[in-house]
Amino acid sequence: MRRLLGVVALAALLSPCLGCPAPCSCSTKKNGRLLAECAYRDLRDVPRGLSPNVTILTLSANRLGRLGRSSLAEAPELQSLWLGYNHISAAEPGTFAHLLQLKNLDLSHNRLADFPWQDLRGLGALQILKLSNNRLSSVPRGALAGLRELRSLWLNDNQLATLARGTFEALPALAQLQLFRNPFNCSCKLFWLKEWALGSPDVLSGAGSTLCAAPARLRGRAVTEVPGALCVAPTAQLTYLSGPAEAGRGGGQGPTLSLHCSAAGSPPPEIRWRVRTAAAARAGERRFAAFPNGTMAVAGFGKEDEGTYTCLAVNEVGTREASVEVALAGSRGPAEELPRDDPQPGGNQHCAAGERPDASGAGEKLVIVYHVPGEARSGAGAPGLRLGVLPLALGRLLLW
Repeated sequence: MRRLLGVVALAALLSPCLGCPAPCSCSTKKNGRLLAECAYRDLRDVPRGLSPNVTILTLSANRLGRLGRSSLAEAPELQSLWLGYNHISAAEPGTFAHLLQLKNLDLSHNRLADFPWQDLRGLGALQILKLSNNRLSSVPRGALAGLRELRSLWLNDNQLATLARGTFEALPALAQLQLFRNPFNCSCKLFWLKEWALGSPDVLSGAGSTLCAAPARLRGRAVTEVPGALCVAPTAQLTYLSGPAEAGRGGGQGPTLSLHCSAAGSPPPEIRWRVRTAAAARAGERRFAAFPNGTMAVAGFGKEDEGTYTCLAVNEVGTREASVEVALAGSRGPAEELPRDDPQPGGNQHCAAGERPDASGAGEKLVIVYHVPGEARSGAGAPGLRLGVLPLALGRLLLW
């Protein structure tokens, strides 16, 4: 009887190894993990018949060419998956999504031009991700979000020309990042990487070997050594000028509102406008004229034009806003009008030369209250501001 119990116990210990594909060798490690060793077998596909209890699967140095959604379905308990040095050119979405206990994933030295980044969303236990020596040209924005245990990320030797701002900011455990030997275009869109790397000096491995491939003036220069003067976040300030009433809209109703946005930065920022008024909300409204020199004009300013006018200075480094609230008052007891061409940055909206503003800060909003003379309300106002002296080409206007 004791002999029979011993046989049963031995069978129970060995049962996990019974599900071992013929090309592989399986064993139980000291920590109880089941290892399926299938490396160097000249395999073209993931072998069938894996035990559902396998936690370590080694498929390195084979001839695997493609991974389908069902390729790893037999091994949901995987914690380590080694697929380096194959010919893998594609992995279908869903290939790795069910491997919720996965800690180590190695796909280095393959031919991947794309990766199912969405599969990473549920892999919160992942600690090592090796995608080096592939053909990846991009990492989607937010692709690595949620990988709070990720300690080592290898993206070197790919075709990455740029990376979205904040790609690595959601990785609190990251201790090793490899990006060298990528053809980085060190435009100001990538300047954030320099700032991030300098703020995490022990994370970026081979920082001095992570080089710019473009533009020509920076070719061969380390990404962390791109001159700061080349990339400066925008600053923005608003000035305004109210013109006299004009006989245009409905027999003369109100003055011309003219706002000017002055912006600075490197590269020179593009100026856009965001208008939140009743008139702007109406479909087909075309009275808001925005010009490339940073000026916006609203002729015949009326009650429906009251609201928030925001100028946005945008370049590759960031965005800066400056806003004013504009209201209309009658001739009896009008509010005091602010001086013309008075900058309206609001509080700490301005930035000194070389200072890097918060790209999201809009500053405080000042209110401009326009006094409408009685003559204007009766239609007997003086001629309005001549818009013809401004450039004819319209700038960007966002009616939000």
